[in-house]
Amino acid sequence: MAKLLYYIFVGILVIWVATNIPDVDFKGDYQSLAIAGAILGVINFAIKPVLKIITYPLRVITFGLFSLVLNMAILWTVDVLFLDKIFNLWTLFLATIIISILNLFLIRK
Repeated sequence: MAKLLYYIFVGILVIWVATNIPDVDFKGDYQSLAIAGAILGVINFAIKPVLKIITYPLRVITFGLFSLVLNMAILWTVDVLFLDKIFNLWTLFLATIIISILNLFLIRK
């Protein structure tokens, strides 16, 4: 349970950092930001390990770069469902890079 709460906290933190990218214009309140971050944390905790197992051959072939595509797909899903603020592919890519780096340092396996 503590690990899930940690993932949720990290999800909220990385969504907040990603909304501070200059091209991302976040006009919602902090409650919607917290909900989107919590959903991102739950997805990273529950669904992402399954997706990593399923996409293992693609990650091996691309030397791990497919993990970036997987992270972009997860962030895009959260954005479409809750935030609707990442306007183009470039800002989605930048937000994914930032979130991946923060997850690398904050979430230890």
